[in-house]
Amino acid sequence: MKLKTTHALLTALLIGSTGSVYATDTISFLAFGDGGYHPDYPKEKHIKKPKNKKQFIAAEKAEWLEENRPIEEFNHAPIYVYPGTEVATEDTGAAAVGKAMAKLCESKSCQFGIQLGDNIYPDGADANDGKDDQKRMDDLILGPLKPLFRNNKDLVVYSALGNHDWKTSRKGVKLQTEWMAKQPNFHMDKRGYYSYTIGTAGNDVEFFVLDTNMLLSGQHYYEIPLKKDGSEQGLASALASGQAEVEDIEVHESPVNGEDHKQMAWLADGLKNSKAKWKIVYGHHILWSIGGTKYDEGHVLRRLILPELCQYADAYIAGHEHDLELLTDDCTRILPNNTKPKLPLIISGAASKMRGTHTPFAQQQEKRYGEYDLIWAKSFIWGFAHIELDNRSDRLNVSFYTTPRDKSGAVEPEASFSFKHRSK
Repeated sequence: MKLKTTHALLTALLIGSTGSVYATDTISFLAFGDGGYHPDYPKEKHIKKPKNKKQFIAAEKAEWLEENRPIEEFNHAPIYVYPGTEVATEDTGAAAVGKAMAKLCESKSCQFGIQLGDNIYPDGADANDGKDDQKRMDDLILGPLKPLFRNNKDLVVYSALGNHDWKTSRKGVKLQTEWMAKQPNFHMDKRGYYSYTIGTAGNDVEFFVLDTNMLLSGQHYYEIPLKKDGSEQGLASALASGQAEVEDIEVHESPVNGEDHKQMAWLADGLKNSKAKWKIVYGHHILWSIGGTKYDEGHVLRRLILPELCQYADAYIAGHEHDLELLTDDCTRILPNNTKPKLPLIISGAASKMRGTHTPFAQQQEKRYGEYDLIWAKSFIWGFAHIELDNRSDRLNVSFYTTPRDKSGAVEPEASFSFKHRSK
């Protein structure tokens, strides 16, 4: 396959095979997602029903209360007002996060990056909004990361697709993969899911990049509001009360020729037969989270891929929730006699947008699911994760960073955690 750099220093780095010039003691990388938002590319509802700043915040608060979140925890993203108007929307932190990552990589090793989907907001490429797709991708995907690439010319970002990348059409997905194929600092396989290995034999890591939107689009599931106490509402009662809404899958998202099943078989076979020391899976959608709105997607995705992750993987990394979270699953529901360490679940979806967590929902999840554990979370921030695979101690180390609302790009360390190597 095509090398993603022409620089002689990295000619040993092959996509999908072992071999790397990176030091074998530690493999270090950035993890960030949901970075493709900018007010220049607004949602259709914000165009058709514009709001001033006061109205925008009021609408955010009304939605907050409608979801039974504690009013004392209400917050919102910085507000952007379009020049010469009173029209307001959420501001973006994409450029600030790009600066912060570049700054961190001046003092910490950043050998490559993983991008966790929703690379283009709000509707992916081919959005039929009169805007040029080449410029759209230059603005939303490349633009925020220019400071990072300026200081790390050979750094490659291995990207996944998210639900917003799929929003318009299959042509839109194809346009994005074709754009990335021409970029020296990006890689995404044209079918949307792929694997690649980094490191030297015995101290290497194989990544399995999922197209989770493809997996979910082949499933039938519901969007069900939480109860007032934050607990999940049963499907039967939600249907009876008319509160359960079937998740709407666009025609172009529906799997073709069993491609969703082929992806799951590919993942199971790849994880089982991987010869790499470390095996990490990442995709856009979460398995567990405390955002409070994505939980039914989590149920579906856990059913589809958690058995393989529990058996063979060292971690699962996702975006989708616009916050930073760290959770674990002890895998006892999947493997009743499991003796492996808990499976780390890393969420890093705050690269351009902010969202709050749902404290009552988090508390109810702890009560209901014995296998699940919330380790740490921070919301209403812009940020990212830095991950190290330490071959000396056989541990996965993850650190979370935020950058302030002033858009300075300053780096603010938040929390660091360490997990045992669990795959064999």
